[in-house]
Amino acid sequence: MSERYTIARINLDEEDFEILVKPESAYSYRLGKLTSLSQVLASDTIYSDANKGMKASDEKLKKSFGTLDVQKIADTILKKGTLQLTTEQRRKMTEEKRRQIITFISRNCVDPKTKLPHPLTRIEQAMGQIHYSIDPFKSTEEQSNEVIKLLRQILPLTMEKVIVSVQIPQQYAGRVYGTVKGFGIIKREEWRSDGSWSGVLEMSAGLYAPFLDKLGAATKGNLEAKIIQ
Repeated sequence: MSERYTIARINLDEEDFEILVKPESAYSYRLGKLTSLSQVLASDTIYSDANKGMKASDEKLKKSFGTLDVQKIADTILKKGTLQLTTEQRRKMTEEKRRQIITFISRNCVDPKTKLPHPLTRIEQAMGQIHYSIDPFKSTEEQSNEVIKLLRQILPLTMEKVIVSVQIPQQYAGRVYGTVKGFGIIKREEWRSDGSWSGVLEMSAGLYAPFLDKLGAATKGNLEAKIIQ
């Protein structure tokens, strides 16, 4: 298959069903970033073997999908089936997933001696030593946990949580509330009569410094935050 088109396929009732798609558009559609199938499909044909040009029979389509509507069938294949990637797509996706894993580890793990997160470059260099094979389709969290186990052989890592007490003045509270929630789990909170907000937040220890930086910038330093546990 050329780099211009690739195959999306699904196996139902022990039968293969395939469609020809535009690689970038098909991936965007799968992620929900694109909704128009007209920008995805290279043809309106449902194949049993696209490489051989063999079309799937109406009987088999009806049995497996309950319809002969190409749009509905293609939607099912793209969302629930497998999508072949071009070499460049796989390279880009793997690199993006690698960055996500490094960021996840930096935010959720700390050096048990210093209680501070390792720099991104240090984590990246250590990952180069363990030779972990990144799967672009596997979740970031699942792969990060696997990488953490391997990294502990060469890098001191621990996943720790901290409990943080936060107080934000009225003029910033409503504006930064969403940001606060994005850093962890709110255990307790109170909107006071003057419009200010106070709460207790559980977060990964590695996120505490970025939390202070972001909230400090958003409130121009007008907040109180401290680790209480």
